[in-house]
Amino acid sequence: MTLPDNIHPLELKVFLNHIYEYKKGVRNMVLYTTNKKYEKYAVKRLTSQHIDFYIQYIDSNKINLFFGRPECIKLIRHMTQRPLNELTPEEDFILGAMLGYDICGQCRRYCKRKMQ
Repeated sequence: MTLPDNIHPLELKVFLNHIYEYKKGVRNMVLYTTNKKYEKYAVKRLTSQHIDFYIQYIDSNKINLFFGRPECIKLIRHMTQRPLNELTPEEDFILGAMLGYDICGQCRRYCKRKMQ
């Protein structure tokens, strides 16, 4: 797959590594925040590899690209109808757990957010 002229391969190194980890079973789901100029390439790449994804638009220049197991992406479509910083503590905890973040760290984050 050739890259458009405005995209440098090094800029997509993390994205391609996330795909590799997902396909190897290291992750069930990935959240990749990137410049909107990479959206078309990322969608084409994920589609060609039959990987489910969901795009959340942050602003005119940035997107959150979620991709992974179909059941995870289905949940994300329902849960992310607003910016991530507006998720409830419970939704934030679920998202962190789905992304494979440290569960004890997620517990501390949840408790801290509930106390605020």
